[in-house]
Amino acid sequence: MNDSSTQQLWLMRHGEAGPGRPDEQRTLTPLGEQEVAKVGAWLATHIAAQRGAPPRLLASPYRRAQQTAARLSEALSVPVETLPLITPDDAPEAVIDWLLEQSDERLILVSHMPLVGELAETLVDGRSARGVGFPTAGLAEFTAPVWAKGCAQLTRFLHPGQLD
Repeated sequence: MNDSSTQQLWLMRHGEAGPGRPDEQRTLTPLGEQEVAKVGAWLATHIAAQRGAPPRLLASPYRRAQQTAARLSEALSVPVETLPLITPDDAPEAVIDWLLEQSDERLILVSHMPLVGELAETLVDGRSARGVGFPTAGLAEFTAPVWAKGCAQLTRFLHPGQLD
């Protein structure tokens, strides 16, 4: 943490998932598992180097997001909580309203496109015109004094291909 008034948020898209129906039951592919393992290892090292309480880890109820969060949970030694309002087509404004109610200084949300792209753009720019593109297992790190539209700063964006 930089100071006591700054909060951190990591927003991650699930790893690569295979096709299937219903959408909620799609599972990670072997490549998706590898992507998540790389990002999870990087995130564990990054968070361990910082001071502060461990982050709270929340995931969409969809199977691929739960699988991704389970890998992060192992790497970070934190439990996974399910957050129903971060599925693919949920509104970024609803997530921001939820974030405003949280007292945790550090949060990790594992979700889906298009929500992750729209939420990232709304947090930084105050609106979502197109949303930011997130590759599978892409991870964005934000800081903000408060989680409101246009109040966050994107401090890092990485994807598994950068960690080879």
